[in-house]
Amino acid sequence: MRDAVIVDAVRTPVGRGKLGGGLAGVHPVDLHAHVLRTLVERTGVDPAGIDDVISGAVGQVGEQSGNTARWAALAAGFPESVPGVTIDRQCGSSQQAISFAAQGVVAGAYDVVIASGVESMSAIPIGSQALGRDPHGPEVAARYPGGLVPQGISAELIAARYGLSRRQLDEFALTSHVRAATAWREGRFEGEVAPVKLATVDGATAELAADESVRPGTTLDTLAGLRTAFDREPYLERYPDLDWKVTAGSSSPINDGSAALLITTGDIAKARGWRPRARIHTAVVAADDPLYMLLGILPATEKALAKSGLSIGDIDAFEVNEAFAPVVLAWQAHFGVDGAKVNQHGGAIAIGHPLGASGARLATTLLSVLEQTGGRYGLQTMCEAGGTANATIIERLDA
Repeated sequence: MRDAVIVDAVRTPVGRGKLGGGLAGVHPVDLHAHVLRTLVERTGVDPAGIDDVISGAVGQVGEQSGNTARWAALAAGFPESVPGVTIDRQCGSSQQAISFAAQGVVAGAYDVVIASGVESMSAIPIGSQALGRDPHGPEVAARYPGGLVPQGISAELIAARYGLSRRQLDEFALTSHVRAATAWREGRFEGEVAPVKLATVDGATAELAADESVRPGTTLDTLAGLRTAFDREPYLERYPDLDWKVTAGSSSPINDGSAALLITTGDIAKARGWRPRARIHTAVVAADDPLYMLLGILPATEKALAKSGLSIGDIDAFEVNEAFAPVVLAWQAHFGVDGAKVNQHGGAIAIGHPLGASGARLATTLLSVLEQTGGRYGLQTMCEAGGTANATIIERLDA
């Protein structure tokens, strides 16, 4: 029976997604091509033997339009015979790419495939693909007559449902920055990050080698001084008693980045002299209430555990995407997980959340965490717009 294993994984540093950010001037196709080339260099895979490049991207418009995965493969120098496909499961797009790649390998449709993701939020601001139009339609509006809300408002509703205080959110955000800064200082990201060379205005070459959104000097006082991030005015009548708590500090920032994984079968890896790092044990997708859309990670995690035959206690490390602090804190409360096992190298609040790349970024970091801590099983889960969520369990193979 065929399995699906991860031979290697790599990511770019995550750049600040705005004017002045290190990756802001890099075309998303070139940013994506960088991790594809690096993966080839690190593994020695013959690009001509890659059956597909399955990539996630959320803002599929402008510089990320027209099946951006295909152009990235060509920009990376892959033969013209190598196909590419771009998928959109919102923030879970590249985690879904990993699932599709694994499914294709297990089914025999692929022998060797790359799962990846890219997002340049500098080039394509969040929401650009809607162009101010209604993506839901009248029948969805009829089903939810109260109206759906943006993700930030959903985060506020989750904080209220779980009784989370402003201080708890700020403390969580501080922990994310402290852990990420510590991981960088101790060299824990070096094996997963491929620095990006950049042309400067004077024609010289610079290099971005570290995540730009990590703030080592962040304090609770600094976080406590931030105002709430989301406009409450349109929701005062609907939620008159809501105590607004979510700030820019307890939310993921705007970012640019890319990540990629090489996936094949254990037998093919052995035949080609590759030592796979992990097996993709279980991969699921689930959905929940689109109003509390970010809580889809609860049924997704439950589904992954049920399918895997594992318990929450069997999992050694978790990567739960920090779209907003209330999301992860609600997940921890629901499953009773010790926060010390969650996002051990920091999460998206500090590292950043380049939407279409984040699922592959989490997988890349989860591999590093398992290897550095000696863990066997790792679970990652990602909340997504509309109430969907992916959950994936990987097993370190030399555990």
